[in-house]
Amino acid sequence: MNNNSKIKSNFIFFLLIPILVIIDQIIKINIKAGFDVGQSKEIIKGFFSITYIQNTGAAFGILKDQRIIFIAMTIAIIAALLFQLLKYNNFLVKLCIVLIISGAIGNLIDRLRYGYVVDMFDFHGIWNYIFNFADILVVVGVISFCLLIFLGKDS
Repeated sequence: MNNNSKIKSNFIFFLLIPILVIIDQIIKINIKAGFDVGQSKEIIKGFFSITYIQNTGAAFGILKDQRIIFIAMTIAIIAALLFQLLKYNNFLVKLCIVLIISGAIGNLIDRLRYGYVVDMFDFHGIWNYIFNFADILVVVGVISFCLLIFLGKDS
């Protein structure tokens, strides 16, 4: 790949990151504006609700109240992933990395702005955790990246 096409390819991925972060932040701003903490609105009876919680921990609420550690780790991970984004030429690998970076930035913004992460998606019976759009981006990115490695499609 020549330099010009590599720049164009990376531009698309670097453009996608703020788009996904903005979507995440718009969802969270609307939840904070429309719900009190702990308030829930059932969307699909007995299955799915929007429930506003403030998560001071990591994914799924683990390691609560470790804000400084999470901020430092997140910044380090984002920096490492940005380097990897520039390193890889594989479209799908780059997409996975963009999803992870976008989700990490979305939750980092929450930690810096509020001191907690805004979570809202609440599936009953099948999942005991409330999560957000940024979490979905990270999980889909990580699982997809692992599948690419497992299938040997990561080069």
